Order: sequence, then C-alpha cells, then structure tokens
Amino acid sequence: MWQSPAATTGNENMSHSTHGPLFSASLISPDVTSALPEKYTMRPLQRSDYKAGVLDVLKVLTTVGDISEQAWTERYDWMAKRGDEYYILVVCDGEGKVVGTGCVVVERKFIHNLGLVGHIEDIVVNKDQQGKKLGLRIIEALDYIADKVGCYKTILDCSETNEGFYVKCGYKRVGLEMAHYYDK
Repeated sequence: MWQSPAATTGNENMSHSTHGPLFSASLISPDVTSALPEKYTMRPLQRSDYKAGVLDVLKVLTTVGDISEQAWTERYDWMAKRGDEYYILVVCDGEGKVVGTGCVVVERKFIHNLGLVGHIEDIVVNKDQQGKKLGLRIIEALDYIADKVGCYKTILDCSETNEGFYVKCGYKRVGLEMAHYYDK
C-alpha cells in the first residue's frame, strides 16, 4: 500500500502494542511537562487508566455512559492499533490519579499536499484541579504533538464560554461550527 511521506511522519510514535502507552512519550514536550505543578506528571493514555479515573474526569465534560472495563479495553486496543491517529494524554496528580486529559486526532487530507490536520478534542480538568494551568499545559502538549507528527494546522470546537481560554492558548475564531446529531 502506498503512503505519502506526510502520512508516515513521526514513525517513532507508532505503538502498535495494545499493552503499552497509546503513543510514545517522546512526543510530549519536555518544556510542557517541566511547567506542571510539583509532583504532577503528563503521559500518554494507558490501558490501565480505566482504574486511574480517566472516565470520571471525562464526566466533568460530558455524558460518558456506563462503560465496562472490557468495553474500555476493546476501544483502547482499537485506538492503539491505529498507532499514528489517536494521541490521548493524561495529567496525573502526585498519587497517580488522572486529573486531566485531552486528545488530538490526526486526519489525513488530500488537500495541502496530502496534509495532516490535528483535531483537538475532549479537553477537561477535574473541577478541584482547575486554576493550576493544567488545561493550558494539555493544549500546549497536544499542539506540540500535532506539530511533531507533521500536522499543518490544529483545529478545535468550543462553546462561546470557553473561547477566551482557547484564545489565551493561541487559537483564534475561524468560521462557525455546525452539527447534526443522530438518535443513538
């Protein structure tokens, strides 16, 4: 199967093992991790994060549902097999509990010389952890990852109430979000 150089940029992140981290930790900016509060860490999502509270953190953002550990594992393994498409990272407190998370999904395009676009998704920090600049650090880390894997831009959708936060992170309003939801 033919792949463009743009589609294979960043092969060091292709973690096809479903038991290790979702992607190589070498893609996380050392400058960002050094700016975290003392004893906090940032790392790629791991299969074991089901038990570390990642779904509880996501509930701060939106409806998660009742996801069994088996269903979590199946979805994690599915994402891990894609190796260079899903970059989900977590922030952990000093006890190893997940207190924040975010994702960049890489889309392969025909335009811009077979370019790659990063889609920032699911940025969330536990309510009791807000005010520590963890959300900013998550965005900075995801931007770094998108750049390192070859994306020519990164985009995200947000509510108007969150626009100010993303402007502080270096984003600007471009266009209008549209959605079509399905009954599922």
